[in-house]
Amino acid sequence: MISEIPLGARVGAAFTGRDGGVSPAPYAGLNLGGAVGDDPSAVRANRERAAAELGVDPGRTVWMRQVHGADVAFVTAPADLDGAVDGIVTTVPGVVLAVLVADCAPVLLADPVAGVVGAAHSGRPGTLAGVVPALVDRMLEHGAEPGRITGAIGPAACGSCYEVPEDMRAEVAARVPAAYATTRAGTPGLDLRAGIVEQLAGRGVTGVDVDPRCTIETPDLFSYRRDGRTGRFAGFVWLKDDQSDDLEHL
Repeated sequence: MISEIPLGARVGAAFTGRDGGVSPAPYAGLNLGGAVGDDPSAVRANRERAAAELGVDPGRTVWMRQVHGADVAFVTAPADLDGAVDGIVTTVPGVVLAVLVADCAPVLLADPVAGVVGAAHSGRPGTLAGVVPALVDRMLEHGAEPGRITGAIGPAACGSCYEVPEDMRAEVAARVPAAYATTRAGTPGLDLRAGIVEQLAGRGVTGVDVDPRCTIETPDLFSYRRDGRTGRFAGFVWLKDDQSDDLEHL
């Protein structure tokens, strides 16, 4: 299952699910992660299936080597990315930006007027380090304006499920107060998506939708915290070129 996200004219965006892939258990389904132990041929097939459903060229998709940091790269083609980053930006139509997750928050941003899009992987360390504000700043370097930026924060571990030690909650909340949470069990927790919304607002970006699904609670999404050894789903964002489909088949 792939869910289209409306981010503006001539912008494509979507989040994948777990259904429709060829990977065997424990990655069962549409695993798009190439560094989790799955058969590389299955991952390639899954990525090709996802690209076909999105109507994009799999050879023009940029996959990050994510390390829970705050570095953001500008890319014009997949070959431009030669290091580990957790955020990417492009102004080139047809270049597809991908972010892989299985409890961390996938963040997709676009300024359709300026013709610039970005994607970020924002887990606890990345949120603490400010990868999403860094993504916004990199987009502004390429003509984006905060008031025009639209975005989507995808499925992630929710504050009611994401239990952390008290000192970890305090560390994150000291920098990102909105991330402070208490789990339904009454233990310290983190709400990364609320924290990211706060970070975006601090950069003047308010036109952002938040997918309410919790990865831990949703069986048709991959969750590392729930399952341990598992796959990764993805968020995609791109500027459509003249030959791009409008995702009417999704």
